[in-house]
Amino acid sequence: MTMTKKKETRTVDITNIQTRNTDNEPIKISGYAAVFNSRTSIGDFFDEMIAPGAFDKSIASDDIRALYNHNWDKVLGRTKANTLTLREDDKGLFFEIELPNTSYARDLAESMERGDIDQCSFGFLVKDGKERWDYSQEPALRTLEEVELYEVTICSLPAYEDTEAALVRSKEIDQTVERRIKLIKQINEVLK
Repeated sequence: MTMTKKKETRTVDITNIQTRNTDNEPIKISGYAAVFNSRTSIGDFFDEMIAPGAFDKSIASDDIRALYNHNWDKVLGRTKANTLTLREDDKGLFFEIELPNTSYARDLAESMERGDIDQCSFGFLVKDGKERWDYSQEPALRTLEEVELYEVTICSLPAYEDTEAALVRSKEIDQTVERRIKLIKQINEVLK
C-alpha cells in the first residue's frame, strides 16, 4: 500500500513584538516560527511536538519562502534571495525576514505594530519514518523528528502558542518591549 504525502501547515503565536527603524534599512520581522518540545493540540485529534533538529537538513538545502497568510502570491522573503534567514538553536526555528517594499508588506508591518497580527505558521512535509507516535496517552502524541520545510508564514490564527517574532524598528522600543515582557512574566508568576 502506497501512502501519498500531504503537505501540512502549523500556525503559531508571534509574541514579543519589537520594532527598530532606521530610514535607510528595510523593515524586518524576526522571531521563532517553531519552538522545540512545545506540546500543542492539532484539531483535538492528537497532540504534537517538534523535536530539536527537525528542520536542520531542510534549512541547509531547501529554498524556503516566507509568506503572508499562506498566500503564495504574497512572498515576504526567500532563502535563495537572502531575504529570509532561518536557523535552529536550542529554543527552536529562528527566522528573520527582510520585508519587500510592497503594499501588502507595509500593511502587515502596520498590523503587527498595532498588535492586530501577532502569529506565525509554517508549512512542511514529514520525512518518511521521521515522526514518532505515542498512543499510550490520550490524546496520542506525535513528535516530528525531521521535516521538509517549505514555508514560514506570518498570519492571524495560531496552533503553537510559544513562538516569538518582532517587527524591527528601534533599540529604544526593543528595550521597552523587553521590560514589558519581563513584567508580564513576573505578573504571571505571581498569579500562579
